[in-house]
Amino acid sequence: MRDDEVVAAAKCGDEDAWRTLYRAHAGRLVVWLRTRSGGDGAVTAEDIAAQAWLTAAEKVGDYTGGADEFGAWLFGIARRIAANVQRRGSRRQTDPVAEVTVEPIEGPESAVADGAWVRELLATLTPRERDVVACVDVVGLSVADAARALGLTPVAVRVARHRALRRLRRDARLAALAVTVG
Repeated sequence: MRDDEVVAAAKCGDEDAWRTLYRAHAGRLVVWLRTRSGGDGAVTAEDIAAQAWLTAAEKVGDYTGGADEFGAWLFGIARRIAANVQRRGSRRQTDPVAEVTVEPIEGPESAVADGAWVRELLATLTPRERDVVACVDVVGLSVADAARALGLTPVAVRVARHRALRRLRRDARLAALAVTVG
């Protein structure tokens, strides 16, 4: 696969090309990272996203593909950084600092970005199902891009998504029944 014009320009250091890639993926990346974390640690989704962008800038020379596939590649980098942060955090016994207030992201993702209810809903799923639903249904990656970002096969993504949505529908019916009976 050959690079498209935007990626080729980004590899050459073109600031406009990087802005284009950033606009296309930054908001979705932060939203997705927020769905993955409980938000109670010292490292925020924005910190991990920033590290992912720095890593992408350092390794863009090794990337081949188009601007559309760039999102899957970037999400994969962010997933690995988040896993490393989580492993480091579990080895260290530290007290988290007070939560810092972050300005909401502007754009269509902002309605979901501040929704603690989305994180609570996704917390009922297994980690794999949560990641798949967040990639496909929350931030809008294709099944193929979600598979690439998560290091799974497309079939595994479809199966995990199917199970997750079935569980969410069942839980919603049980909650509605509890409200009706109670």
